[in-house]
Amino acid sequence: MRVTWDIFCNVVDNYGDIGVAWRLARGLAREHGLAVRLWVDDLRTFHRIWPAIDPLAAGQTSEGVAICAWHTPFVATEPARVVIEAFGCALPEAYLEAMARQSPPPVWINLEYLSAETWVAGHHGLPSPHARLPLTKYFFFPGYTADTGGLPAESGLMARREAFLERSAPGFWRDLQIGAPQADELRVSLFAYENPALSALLDAWAVDARPVTCLVPEGRIIPQLAAWLGVPSLQAGAVHQRGRLRLRILPFTDQDAYDQLLWACDLNFVRGEDSCVRAQWAARPLVWQAYPQADEAHWNKLDALLTLYTVGLDPAAACAVSGMWRHWNAMPDADGVAARWATWRARRAAIEHHAQAWCERLAGAGSLTEKLVEFAEKKLK
Repeated sequence: MRVTWDIFCNVVDNYGDIGVAWRLARGLAREHGLAVRLWVDDLRTFHRIWPAIDPLAAGQTSEGVAICAWHTPFVATEPARVVIEAFGCALPEAYLEAMARQSPPPVWINLEYLSAETWVAGHHGLPSPHARLPLTKYFFFPGYTADTGGLPAESGLMARREAFLERSAPGFWRDLQIGAPQADELRVSLFAYENPALSALLDAWAVDARPVTCLVPEGRIIPQLAAWLGVPSLQAGAVHQRGRLRLRILPFTDQDAYDQLLWACDLNFVRGEDSCVRAQWAARPLVWQAYPQADEAHWNKLDALLTLYTVGLDPAAACAVSGMWRHWNAMPDADGVAARWATWRARRAAIEHHAQAWCERLAGAGSLTEKLVEFAEKKLK
């Protein structure tokens, strides 16, 4: 009999939570042949990253995954053998009670946010007994080292990327109604939260010695871009030129097309968890904006990833990468963004080479999907 899995996702941070949960659900169904139900409390946001989803349907199937609307009060449902609570979303009380009535109880896993911090390995896999019910929850931490829960990555991802770059990239640019890149042109994707450093960065690009094309999927950064341009609003398809900078607004796209954008661009500005991981798998230089937290707690996460990411870079290139990341995250920095950008430009070749090498190193952490399945199977025995 197929082992059943339930994944619960409460959409909190726009697309990051559902992005990770959906990749996981697809991987479990496609690569491991598991019966997976994905419970989501905001199907409209889900629809943005996967347009095949009907935001009004109580139940539907996509990519072999049963998609269920998570409503309150929660409908009576027989729990799966493995239950994933994505990012501490708190399971419905009625579902927890049903879990407690099963013998043996389901394997209950709290999938935590990804972090490169050193404490993650020590907390990965730890049990947490429920205060009232005969249930135990296990904390599962994705991470960048082999002693953590690994990274989201579907099988064949690298082969798909290489095939795209070899055969499909010219057609990708044509579909966007953008010509092939010029020899000295830098193409940048920009997916970001609101950011006070944005105007200074755009100013630096506008006076760059070489042309910069910035491709911006519709999202939270659009009002800031419009204000910088001095226009009332921006819509998908809009193109604006200022100095050496050409800005083009793209329609919000699904996960697979966003991967292609990351593969095709020379530099990717990404935010949160899902797009950060995908940018690393793209083997392209990136600048990460961590999800802002109170008391700048996200700075620790940023520094932890920088510490790992810059291993093997020469000091000047490491300084260029760190400077851009830290400035983009409003960390204390004596230099302005123009100086940071000039330093990054000067070390671009080394940074590009490192991005490819880093992508190859990521495989050492293992696959999140495979490690979750292995963990659950051991607990089911």
